[in-house]
Amino acid sequence: MAKSQWSFKTAIELSGALAARKVSAVELAEDAIGRIERHDAKINAICVRDFDRALTAARAADAELARGVTKPLLGLPVTVKESYNIAGLPTTWGIPAQKNFTPTEDALSVARVKDAGGVILGKTNVPLGLGDWQSYNEIYGTTNNPFDLGRTPGGSSGGSSAALAAGYGPLSLGSDIGGSLRVPAFHCGVYAHKPTFALVPGRGHTPPPFQPLPLDRDLAVTGPMARSAADLSLLLDVMAGPDPLEAGKGFKLALPPPRHTALKDFRVLVVDTDPVMPTDEVVRGTIHKLTANLEKAGVKVDRNSPLLPNFAETSRLYMRMLMSFLAASFPPEVYAGAQAAAAALPASDISLAAERLRGIAISHRNWLMDDVARARLRAQWRELFKTYDAVICPIMPTPAYPHDHSDEQEKRRIKIDGKDHIYPDQLAWPGIATLPGLPATALPSGFSPDGLPVGVQIVGPWLEDRTPLKLAELIEREFGGFRPPPMFDD
Repeated sequence: MAKSQWSFKTAIELSGALAARKVSAVELAEDAIGRIERHDAKINAICVRDFDRALTAARAADAELARGVTKPLLGLPVTVKESYNIAGLPTTWGIPAQKNFTPTEDALSVARVKDAGGVILGKTNVPLGLGDWQSYNEIYGTTNNPFDLGRTPGGSSGGSSAALAAGYGPLSLGSDIGGSLRVPAFHCGVYAHKPTFALVPGRGHTPPPFQPLPLDRDLAVTGPMARSAADLSLLLDVMAGPDPLEAGKGFKLALPPPRHTALKDFRVLVVDTDPVMPTDEVVRGTIHKLTANLEKAGVKVDRNSPLLPNFAETSRLYMRMLMSFLAASFPPEVYAGAQAAAAALPASDISLAAERLRGIAISHRNWLMDDVARARLRAQWRELFKTYDAVICPIMPTPAYPHDHSDEQEKRRIKIDGKDHIYPDQLAWPGIATLPGLPATALPSGFSPDGLPVGVQIVGPWLEDRTPLKLAELIEREFGGFRPPPMFDD
């Protein structure tokens, strides 16, 4: 079957085609469904299909379009990470004991997408408990990278990134606490945006079987994924804004405009590697090429600055705070074992692995001290953003690696320029934006010699999400962006 002209268009292009009656919402839904039916046996990105309701929604969208109704996502095919509640579909987080949990109401972001006219095709696969940069679980199996089926698509929004790369609609909803939006975007050559903390309400993005209560889960955010930078803003504007059950009672969202609208006006700090978590020559090489291109375009670029917070110290702090949050849901016997192991650590051990262990067992007193340290870190970033508009840095140290489903992640290793490194230490690069709660836009920056995507993240100032998003949009326009995987060009 010949490739449809619509399969890899952006959401904005598709909206224009719908408005001009060049295509119908039903045709777009059928096109995406056809691609899923042809290709997803290989990729396994869509773990829960909802095609009947999608076609019903598409028919309703066509009726609205015929009446001249305008909505931001009207008629656009969308996929949603499995971890979001969608009424009538299972929400498992890959946990076998929850395989039959079916919520009765949509997550707030899902409801907003539907209200904006989005056509939801189904749910995308995740790792167990959303806790890996690979996307596999006992319920739904393994999701493969569309650029190389033997490699990870990233995680935990790996099904979403694979779906976007394979042409299953232009938009997807994901989430991020340890890079779970940005890492899969990096590994599949697509775009993602980790919003400022609490910009997008998390109600209904809840581990089953918990109630979908309004709750800011420390460090964790939900956000948009897409095949183009401008589409991220389109979806973010639908998802963002206070929860009407809480802050929405008295507050409205009014994000400031981007600091600049031309590339030459941006002031950027570029970081390409760090001893805490080195990057390989492919990642460094694409950052160097991007930096040279930015300089040619008139961007003011620095490669180092004393204003940048100490990466070693903040990475250790992030490991503790991340694990203190995640460990709250550990089984009692696992938690007790970690407490004993943490108590036995020598004070001199300040490795990232040791800090993760300490974080699991941290006292409330020590957590509060760490929270004060985080407030000081936010103040450092505020100072940095008086001089710079954005920081461009790695997301991960290497392109996508082969699937590794060994049980203990602390025992897994990745190779960086031929040397072994501890798998969970890769958290350091996503953590640069996660710990202070800053917005970060992931964008493709090139390919490895063997055709695997590579990307960078643009970290921006608190609640100035439109600044990294605009810079990503300008970079895409000037230097190119997403390219479809060659094996799915039919």
